[in-house]
Parts: sequence; C-alpha cells; structure tokens
Amino acid sequence: MRRVCLVSAEGGGSSMGHLGCLALLIAPLFILQICGEERCNKDEFTCRSSRCISTKLLCNGVDDCGDGSDEDSCQNCTSGLFSCGPSDACLLKDKVCDGRADCTNKRDESRELCGSDQPAAQTAPTCPPSEFQCDNGECIRHVWRCDNTPDCSDGSDEEDCNQNECLVNNGGCSHHCVDLPMGFLCHCPDNMKLVDDSLCEEVDVCLERDVCDQLCVHSSHSITCDCHEGYRPGSTTGACTAGGDEAQLVLTTSKGIQLMSLFGTDHETLAPHLPGRGPLAAVTSNRTLYWAQQGQNFIYRISLDKEPQEAVLVQKVQGSVSGLAVDWIHRLLYWTSPDQGSVNAALMDGSPEHPLITGLDEPSAVAVEPLQGFVFWTQCGSAPKIERASLDGHGRTALVTSSLNQPFAITLDIPRQLLYWFDQGARSISRVTFEGRHRKTVVESNGYLDRVFGLAVFEGYLYWSEEVTRSICRANKHDGKNLQVLLSDIPSVGGVAIIQPVLQPNGPAACGRPGTLCPHTCLIDLQPERLRFRCASTETRINKPQTPEISVPASTFSVLTFAGILSLIIFLSVLLLGVVLWLCRRLQPSRASSALSFSLKDSQDPLISHESHSCTRTFRIEASSKAKWLHVLLRGISI
Repeated sequence: MRRVCLVSAEGGGSSMGHLGCLALLIAPLFILQICGEERCNKDEFTCRSSRCISTKLLCNGVDDCGDGSDEDSCQNCTSGLFSCGPSDACLLKDKVCDGRADCTNKRDESRELCGSDQPAAQTAPTCPPSEFQCDNGECIRHVWRCDNTPDCSDGSDEEDCNQNECLVNNGGCSHHCVDLPMGFLCHCPDNMKLVDDSLCEEVDVCLERDVCDQLCVHSSHSITCDCHEGYRPGSTTGACTAGGDEAQLVLTTSKGIQLMSLFGTDHETLAPHLPGRGPLAAVTSNRTLYWAQQGQNFIYRISLDKEPQEAVLVQKVQGSVSGLAVDWIHRLLYWTSPDQGSVNAALMDGSPEHPLITGLDEPSAVAVEPLQGFVFWTQCGSAPKIERASLDGHGRTALVTSSLNQPFAITLDIPRQLLYWFDQGARSISRVTFEGRHRKTVVESNGYLDRVFGLAVFEGYLYWSEEVTRSICRANKHDGKNLQVLLSDIPSVGGVAIIQPVLQPNGPAACGRPGTLCPHTCLIDLQPERLRFRCASTETRINKPQTPEISVPASTFSVLTFAGILSLIIFLSVLLLGVVLWLCRRLQPSRASSALSFSLKDSQDPLISHESHSCTRTFRIEASSKAKWLHVLLRGISI
C-alpha cells in the first residue's frame, strides 16, 4: 500500500511533518461530519430523520416526513378554521384563497391550495362605479352628466350628449341602464335598491326598518330582535339595555376633564388643573382616560378612580394629534396626525410610535375594532374618504369615497357592526357597515350639528359634542329623532367618550388581521419600520418576557452538525498545540541555554537553578517522546 506521508526522522521538519500528516488525517473526519449531513433549502423543512420536505406540506394532516415531525408542532385549530402552520395563526375558512395572504408564510394563498400563486393584476385608479370620470381625471356623480350644466372643470361631462350612454360601460350602472332623451337613469331589480345613483345593493330588511338596537333576524316577513351578552332587552321593542354599572360620559373642556351621568344633569370636574380640549379615548375595564390637547403632540393618561388624579405623559409624538382610539385587547393606542399625514400606533406603556398608514391628506379621526382586527380613519383633504385596514396596516380598503365633504368625527357601533361619521360640510351624521355598504344619513342639520368635535354611540343613542352651541347632545341612532341637549354652556367643549365595561367586551385577539385568531396568545413585535403581530405557542407563552420581542425561528441544528463543530474545535486545538511544540523545539537550544546561564549568574538560589534544569530537561523529554509517538503512529497507519 502506498504511504500517505514521508516523514523525516530528524530536525524541526520532523515535527512539522508529523503535524501535517495529523491534520490530513483529522480533516477528512471533520469534512465528513459537516458535509455528510443532508442540508435542506430555505423553503424546505428538516424532518427528525434528516429528510427534506417542502414547507408547504407542514400541518396538512398527512405524515409526509414518515416520522410525524412535520405535524408535531402544529396549532390545533378548531373545526372550521384553517391552520397556517407551526406557531402561526388559525384562519377563518373564507380567508383562504381570497387573494390576500393572511398567514405570515402565505400558506393560505399557496399554489397547492388555490391553483396559482400569482397576484391579481393591479389596475390604474379610476372613479368608482357610481361616478363619471372627467377627461381631466375629476370624478362627478353620473346623474350630473348631460344635464346642461358643466360640472367637470373642463366641461367634458357635457360633451357627446346626443348618444346612448347606456351603450358605453352600461352607463356606469351596476344593473339596468335606461336611456333618456337627455342623459340616462340606473334601475335596480326587485329586492335591491339604488345607492349613489348607479350602484344596486341587496336590501337589508333589518337595516332598512331599523327596529332592533343590536341583533336582528329576518324571516318570513317578520323580524326578531335580540341582544348581545352583557345586555338585556329594554322596555321598548328592539331596545337593549347594558347591564352592570351605570354608564357615564366623559368630555374634555378648556376648564378640565368633566364626568356626567347619561340619565341626569349631574356632572363634576375631575381634573381642573388639566385644561385643554382635544381628542379623547377610554379603557373601560380600568376606567383610564387617554387624551391629547388640540394642536399639541403630547398624549396623556389619567385614572378616574385614583386620588389625586394626576396626568401621566404617555407619548411625545411626531406632529399634532387630531384623533385618538384605544385597542383594549392588544393594549395599543392609535392616533391620527394631520401634520405627518399618518395613522400611528404604540403600546399603552409609552413605547416608540409606529407609523401605520402614511401619505394621507389631512387625516382627522380614528376608531378601532380589535375583536375583528380593524382600524378605521377619515381624511378631510382634497379627496375626502373613510378607509379601513387591519390593525397592522395591511389590507387598506376605501369604505366611503363619494358624497363626502369633511368627515371630521367617527365612532363604532360594535354590536351592530356599523360606522357612524359626522360630515361638517353636510352638517349630518351618517353610517355604513364595516364593509362600506348600506349607507344611510341618520341625523341631519337640526341646529346642533354646525361643528361636532366628538362622537360616541351607546345602546340606542348617538352622543356628540357641539362647539358652536357649546353643548352635549344625543339623538336616536336609527333615525335621528328624540333630540336632547344633555349639557349646555360648556367652555370650549372637546372630545367625548362613554365609560361602561360592556362597550369593550373581552374576546380572542385578532392578532393584527381580520379573521386571524390565535389559539393561545398574540404577541406584538416592536419593529422600527412597522407594527407586527404574531401568534405565540404554549411554550412561547410560558417563557415570553414582559415586553414582547421579535420572534426568532427555532434552531434547526442537528446532532450531526454539533458533532461537526466539535470536530472542528478539536482539530484547531491540536493544530495550535502542534504550532506551540514546533516553536518551542526551534527556539529552545539557543534561548533556553541563554536563559539558564543568565539565571545562574544573577541568582544564588539553588531552587531556581534546579527548577530551570528540571523544566528544560522535562520539556525536551516530552517533546522527544511526542515526536517518536507520532512517528510510530503514522508508520503504523501508512502500513
């Protein structure tokens, strides 16, 4: 057999040669440990058996690994929910293959499930179906076209009027288009109604009749009303009354924060040393208020039950605050900043703010529905609109874009899933569903709608603060009737909020996106760029710190990888030892003798002389023994 190494028997080259051979012997073992392991790609999962499978096969109910490891760490989603995969969320079935990825790994929109992973083509922004697009890009109502009055600034709405408009895009009508000698009309089938002059939508009998305060069931030409948990049927048909503590209304004024009963004229000033009207939000479970002074960039907190009632500075934000809302489940603050043109969010503990939605034109009000995972806001700029997004800012959707002037204030009727807003230009309060449908004007100009600052809804009434009349008013939330002035002559009235625990029910964390439910806990990742949510497994929940951190993937190192690293450490240690031995052998004859001679001249201590000779002698014996041992070992291996 051919020898692997030729070793010189003498000199420094002997030790170095032995060392080189030893390195050649150990290196293959190290390479075998490192390279012998099967390494999976980034889009693959490593089974316990080291087999690689696609990550898309995880948590599909099938043992693809053969050892069950691809199904071990899956969330146990209840019936009717879809599992996103290990340590991720459970989705409602209607969120799967809906064109938007809700799972962090985008598994709900994968090609295996949906047939294609290509995103839908994006089209250029145009006017909504209910409007006509002028040649210069402006949008006007369809019924204004060809009415002998130019409504487009370029007059294009009065051009080509001697034609059948229904032949072009059906006149913009969603269903039937009727051509007229001058213009056209849109017509709807039975059981549908016309919205914004061109759009037909199904008639919601419950919303049309507005009999029920909360739950409504329509069947066989009859309506049955019911109430959510925490409420009981009221004295009138369809009414629901909140149980528990009596509700109270809180408002900000230039003289401080005031608290009043909803069923009387009694009111008290809580913090006269904290003047400054502005937007207001409340956490009802612990009776804590958050507010900001109008035009300022500070957000404060105060407890209604603690004495003395001292304000605590929570946030110093970028730009002024025009709207404020709380997410009582995820413990988040949301606010709008007209200076920054953004909707922002931060934890209630004063952590750094996160710009959620940017590039807005005069954002004004904001509202949050954490049970479903929605944040709503308004814009009062050149193109007024009301929009919605998920709590992390994804899935931005426009709800109201037409017949809108200055949507200054908004509030949510969570039991009915309705959004109410005050339009200062129209001097009215209107509503739509959370999907932007079934629009209805509820309260119209009545002498107390000139300039509304704050808006709230509770049981069967709308409550608002009115700046011109300096009053607090309420009216029926269905039709605006039964107008009442609860409080008047208020010095510079500001935002309003209602304190009653039933208004903020407990529920599973939506964890950022609508339809996403966490089996255990939803954690909030604090990223400088964007607010992020993630579901935590049982283990993460037990070991998670007080301040949520960015999630880090679990280590995928196997035993073989660890053995390879250990081999590398041993190899480097042996290599270092060999270098030390070689240097000592090369330098010892001259430097050791000089050192010994110097020691004998300078010291008469016999112990020093003895130790020097002993150390030198022992070192030479050990070095010689190691060289012989390596030489014999290598000869035996080569043979």
